[in-house]
Amino acid sequence: MSHQRPLAPIVFHRSGPMSCPYLDGLVEQQLFMELGGPNAQDTFEHLSQFGFRRSHHIVYRPTCRDCQACIPVRIRVADFEDKRRYRKTRNRNDDLSMSDVGQMATQEQYRLFSRYVRSRHGDGDMAGMTIRDYSNLVVASPVDTRLLEWRRDDGKLMATCIADRLRDGYSAVYSFFDPDEDRRSLGNHMILSLVDLAKRTGKPFVYLGFWVPGSPKMDYKAGFRPLEGYTRGGWQEIDDPARWAAIVRCKAD
Repeated sequence: MSHQRPLAPIVFHRSGPMSCPYLDGLVEQQLFMELGGPNAQDTFEHLSQFGFRRSHHIVYRPTCRDCQACIPVRIRVADFEDKRRYRKTRNRNDDLSMSDVGQMATQEQYRLFSRYVRSRHGDGDMAGMTIRDYSNLVVASPVDTRLLEWRRDDGKLMATCIADRLRDGYSAVYSFFDPDEDRRSLGNHMILSLVDLAKRTGKPFVYLGFWVPGSPKMDYKAGFRPLEGYTRGGWQEIDDPARWAAIVRCKAD
């Protein structure tokens, strides 16, 4: 699928060194640009083809001097392998209904978001976010961003995903769910729902951000097949995650 090139020049910046959020003892740097103006969607669509990720009005990609462990990944929807464990996840959540609520950020979502962040990332920056900060994740987005909700039959909100809608797919920006419902595998269920949504709307990919071999909190992404990773050679299928992990092993190792 072709993507329109942005009409304005793209100006990139390089961040200063920061502690790596994925691998202990390493330093991260990012290549980034500020997204805005009438061509924001086209610019984002163009950069997403080169493995860039969006947060608020910033589009970025790690560009670390001594490490290439962060691999942008996407699921190829048409050939998705609906494995037995994923069918079990669907069955465990067959009482949930998904709805697209546009950019309607609510107090109910924020309460669920706060519970999730405190239980999973209590020592991170997101733990101190106010409802205004949460709303800005969606409302201040310069691109086509949607809030997807999953509710039980009785109306209880169980999970929410902030997703960017692209010409060629959906990009999962941030997801959160009821931390007391581990048995449901709600994180995986949201990804499965995005795969189903992409199929229904004729979009070929679901973008999952970065897969980092060796980071336990990223391992789940490697289970979705077929998974494509972006390298200097473009998008390629990750047919053997162990081989890919060896290819991108940090020089620091």
